[in-house]
Amino acid sequence: MTEQAARKLAPPPINAETETFWKAAEGGTLLYGFCHACNEPHYYPRSFCPFCFSDRVETRAASGTGKVYSYSVMHKSPTGPYTIAYVELQEGPRVLTNLVDCDFGKIAIDAPVKLVWKPTEGGPPLPVFTLA
Repeated sequence: MTEQAARKLAPPPINAETETFWKAAEGGTLLYGFCHACNEPHYYPRSFCPFCFSDRVETRAASGTGKVYSYSVMHKSPTGPYTIAYVELQEGPRVLTNLVDCDFGKIAIDAPVKLVWKPTEGGPPLPVFTLA
């Protein structure tokens, strides 16, 4: 079974802290955070490290590839079935996301995935993943 194509996505809220992330998304780049104090990557990028609370962080561009860490197929939904997943990016951080445009029966733990962008209603696109 696959996702229904007609699902509409609301635009994300944008503020001063998330503006850089969403501007990069408009250009097709997924950003993640990296801490220079503890050398840990993290997602979503923010002004402090969620591991050591240092402010010595920077944003980096993700490759757009990774693997399924965990997932669940939601079969009963007003908009049709969909899959929610944690994807572990090649760079290390895990992203809570949707898996789209794929056969749900072929999704498996450690399956390779790649980044795709889904348009929203009047805002920047949302980063989601599909099987590679």
